[in-house]
Amino acid sequence: MADSYITIAASAEGIYKEKGSKFLSFAHPVSSLDEVKILLEQYRKDYFDARHICYAYMLGPDRLEFRANDDGEPSGTAGRPILGQINSKGLTNILVVVIRYFGGILLGTGGLIVAYKEATQDALNHAQIVERDVMISRHLSFPYEKMNEIMRVLKDIQAHILQQGYEDGLCTIDCEIRQIYHDRI
Repeated sequence: MADSYITIAASAEGIYKEKGSKFLSFAHPVSSLDEVKILLEQYRKDYFDARHICYAYMLGPDRLEFRANDDGEPSGTAGRPILGQINSKGLTNILVVVIRYFGGILLGTGGLIVAYKEATQDALNHAQIVERDVMISRHLSFPYEKMNEIMRVLKDIQAHILQQGYEDGLCTIDCEIRQIYHDRI
């Protein structure tokens, strides 16, 4: 299992024009399929007049959850080139949407593949690529006497403390830690 992954820091946009067709590209950092669905729904509303709204996403530090969608373009000419650009940069937790406005001239399968690839590449070139640690959540419950020991370990592993509490002689801490430290707590 991976300890870190590469993604984008914030949303980015790109554009590619070919023979009157315009390809608007949008890259978004995402962390769940629900986020992907919400963004896609918003694009369908905002760009209701577009001919095609194609996309690809990759989720998870191990890059096992992904999908590419051609949205009516010939099979393999839109979603796969978008996903190919995501893969070429080794990115995950990302959604790339490319919106096509048809310009009246058919581009052919080769032209479509190039157009979707170039549009995606432009958005990704405008994005800040960052490396993130894989984090896991932990809920700790321990007697007050162990507080110093626990806090020392949390500091050593640079845990991010979300919430602390004390009730009936027990301390509780909710925190996020890097996955590689899961066995230290």
